[in-house]
Amino acid sequence: MSGTTTAAAALRRRAAGAGANRWVVLVVLCVSLLLVALDATVLHVAVPAVTEDLRPGAIELLWIVDVYPLVCASLLILFGTLGDRVGRRRILLLGYGLFGVASAMAALAGTAQTLIVARALLGVGGAMIMPATLSILRQVFPDRRERALAIGIWSAVAAVGAAVGPLLGGFLLEHFWWGSVFLVNIPLMLVSLPVGRLLLPESKGDGRGPWDVVGALMAAAGLFGLVLGVKRLGGGELDAFTAVPLTVGASLIVLFVRRQRRRAHPLVDLRMFARPAFSTSVGCIVLAMLALVGLELIAAQYLQLVLGLSPLQTGLRLLPLTVAAMAAGLVGARMLRRFGPRRMVSLGFCLTAAAVVLLTAMGGEDNPALMLSGFVLLGFGLETTLFGAYESMLSEAPPEQAGGAAAIGETSYQLGAGIGIALLGSVMNAAYTPGVSSVPGVPAPASAAAGHSLGEAYEVAGRLGGPAGAALRQTARDCFVHGLHVTLLVSAGLLVLGAVMALRLPRVMQCETAAAGDETAAVKGGSAAVEAEIPAPREVAESRVSA
Repeated sequence: MSGTTTAAAALRRRAAGAGANRWVVLVVLCVSLLLVALDATVLHVAVPAVTEDLRPGAIELLWIVDVYPLVCASLLILFGTLGDRVGRRRILLLGYGLFGVASAMAALAGTAQTLIVARALLGVGGAMIMPATLSILRQVFPDRRERALAIGIWSAVAAVGAAVGPLLGGFLLEHFWWGSVFLVNIPLMLVSLPVGRLLLPESKGDGRGPWDVVGALMAAAGLFGLVLGVKRLGGGELDAFTAVPLTVGASLIVLFVRRQRRRAHPLVDLRMFARPAFSTSVGCIVLAMLALVGLELIAAQYLQLVLGLSPLQTGLRLLPLTVAAMAAGLVGARMLRRFGPRRMVSLGFCLTAAAVVLLTAMGGEDNPALMLSGFVLLGFGLETTLFGAYESMLSEAPPEQAGGAAAIGETSYQLGAGIGIALLGSVMNAAYTPGVSSVPGVPAPASAAAGHSLGEAYEVAGRLGGPAGAALRQTARDCFVHGLHVTLLVSAGLLVLGAVMALRLPRVMQCETAAAGDETAAVKGGSAAVEAEIPAPREVAESRVSA
């Protein structure tokens, strides 16, 4: 049997058809992923500098940060399915080019609106890169054991990118202007384009059924309408410019769902959501990312504007969060086998909620030990949650729907990050703004400007000077800390909700039998089984768990 298995593995490697060394291909793909992951966090420590230079409003500031993950999430399905049609390498290389152009545009942006557009284009480029990297990786690593190692490296690079983002941003801000955080993308893209064209193999899907570009655009437009309406509601704006996006967005999402149900070959097979474990896992992913990215952004502003730390010091303070997440990933497979998805995901949510409650003890004075404990617990708990939720989601998907399940997982991840920034940022503004609206001796226009953000309040206080300026500065600082506490408590409530939701997940992980069945099918089916094996969801789940 072992000889037959070895022969089947060799057959799968030959069927991959990649002339280049697959480990070199993995390096190229990891560089692509590193840029996308890094760009999602590199701007966090630069927010105060951007605020000071471009002076965006509260809503504009939120869009500057979260338009990237929201655009990326909206277009993952569109570009993932387009890559299956016209070639995944082609889409990846186009993504490289767009990412480089958008990075230059963001670095040289002179207004908040220009920066928002540049960040949106970066999101488009990221949506082209992310699904293509994983699709190509599956092609060049047809052997399950090798692919598990490759996906482990691929996942680790994503965690490294999230950790390096604030550090790199802090280092660059120590020596250059805020636009330099985008310029680092350009030389890497200039190298990746020719290297990728030379080394990466081209691949396409089976091409069954028409590509539903109308449905993909409907989903993207519907998502943007809903998020825009929620953002304006969070800013306390109740008018036609809030109601129209909400109504249009909700209508488009409803039409998208109906369209997918009627189509013989839908972009997303919505019947998967009828499976309790699948829909529960997607909800858990959204809630986990909502808590992580929103809190990370607010924490970066707290460290710089309240505690007065430099951008580089801020990046170092946030580093334990990602290091703890990487540690949780290393022990995730053992935890999942021992506890099962239900207990693992619930435990992760409970640990994260405990960390968030612990961090409410942060005040106007620096407490490094408290912050270290909270961030370590937060990172470990969130990665534990995401690990178990991804495994359960991919295992529940039928083999023929594995591609749609993977797209849903990545979209949920990005969507949770974007909505987290919008939702928790809106909660933060709602708790912060009223406190600075009536400071004695401060004119009404100055109070209104100070209510936009803490950074702007410091600028207004500096211009006022004297006792009124000092009073405004201290009041704004205290109100920000109060808003931080309110935001943490709201986040803790959402995390507890996630822990309860996770009780619908399976008790145990059952993937060994399915994996053995896949191996047997590969041996019996020869080269035909190679193509059938690549999208097997249980196999991808095991690869993620092994990572």
